[in-house]
Amino acid sequence: QVHLVESGGGLVQPGGSLRLSCAVSGFTSRHYAIAWFRQAPGKGRERVSCIENLDGTTYYAAPAKGRFTVSRGDDRRTVYLRMDNLQPEDTAVYYCSTDPNGNIVGACPGSFGSWGQGTQVTVSS
Repeated sequence: QVHLVESGGGLVQPGGSLRLSCAVSGFTSRHYAIAWFRQAPGKGRERVSCIENLDGTTYYAAPAKGRFTVSRGDDRRTVYLRMDNLQPEDTAVYYCSTDPNGNIVGACPGSFGSWGQGTQVTVSS
């Protein structure tokens, strides 16, 4: 069973940075993709970035381009989301997600059947 655990959230001032981590376990292969989503209070869940674990292909949604960087650890079992120049509108719970069957579309999971518990990011002065 695929298991995802996020960490690294917290309170940061506008203009600051955070690096989120997503620890991945349960896959029998390293050929899968991880997506990062966020959900702000009162809003729907929004996909912000993806990474294909083997070749490192990435995807960024418009709000993430130029400020967020997704990467994977050398062990290929951890995915990171580095967020720079954070703004109050980035305040949300951030989740990582994957297709537990390892399906991939571009740089993103083919579906989102497995989710972590989320980590809170708050951007405020």
